[in-house]
Amino acid sequence: MKKLHELGVVIEVVKTVENVAVENDLSKIEKLVLQIGELSSMIPKYIEACYPAAVDNTILEDTKLEIEVIPGNAMCKSCNKVFNIKENNGTCPHCDSKAWELLSGKEFVIKEIVAY
Repeated sequence: MKKLHELGVVIEVVKTVENVAVENDLSKIEKLVLQIGELSSMIPKYIEACYPAAVDNTILEDTKLEIEVIPGNAMCKSCNKVFNIKENNGTCPHCDSKAWELLSGKEFVIKEIVAY
């Protein structure tokens, strides 16, 4: 059932991009670039799998989807070093502290709309 969550989100993205296209007089979109944080609830492979169904019969029908994954990085509150939360299981690899501040990784953003 997880894919249904992504499908709903992708349909909303398509509506947003369609609105941008109308507002800017764009008749054809070549590429859509999404940024997805590795700590967000969105799973890139599910987004890719849902995309063709979401863009069917829209101006994005032949659009290339590009996904950039944003690493889940945090700054350690003890030693001020930046580390990847996922790769280090939430523990600073420099000082073993579990106290950190999230810097990136929760994003889900339409980064770029490339039009003809």
